[in-house]
Amino acid sequence: MKRWLLWLPLVVFLVLAGFAVRELRRPSDRTVYSAMVGKPVPDITLPPIVPGKPGLAPADLRTGQPRLLNIFASWCVPCIAEAPQLMKLKAMGIPIDAVAIRDTGPAIATFLARHGDPYQRIGDDRDSQVQLSLGSSGVPETFVIDGKGVVVKQHVGDIRDDDVAALAEAWRNAR
Repeated sequence: MKRWLLWLPLVVFLVLAGFAVRELRRPSDRTVYSAMVGKPVPDITLPPIVPGKPGLAPADLRTGQPRLLNIFASWCVPCIAEAPQLMKLKAMGIPIDAVAIRDTGPAIATFLARHGDPYQRIGDDRDSQVQLSLGSSGVPETFVIDGKGVVVKQHVGDIRDDDVAALAEAWRNAR
């Protein structure tokens, strides 16, 4: 009986190692489940960051027409990569507003001149307060908002070419 007890730690270790290997080999679910989906957008009042383009106010996101709200920054490399896709969405007639995170007006103006300007409004979120209240973990992120100001979809990361159709569909369904 005592010999069996000597082997017990090895058996326990092998069982635990087996569970660990099984979990590591299983594909992970990379879907991000947003706590904001189905909830109204927090009251957002942001001053404009570039001349000639208004900032954001709560009424701007509750116009009766769905829209996209893009969280971005001029210093964000994935934001540059998603710029052509945002221009495609704009060309499809989808209104897009933006929140610029920890940025400056001149940097945003340069970014828009180089990569295109799909935005109707851009609010200045210097301290990331609005970004955090939206549950955004970084830049870029895009929210589909219905006409009543309720978040219906959150897209984490840059918008790639194969994401355009799904975002356009989510926008159409939000009408």
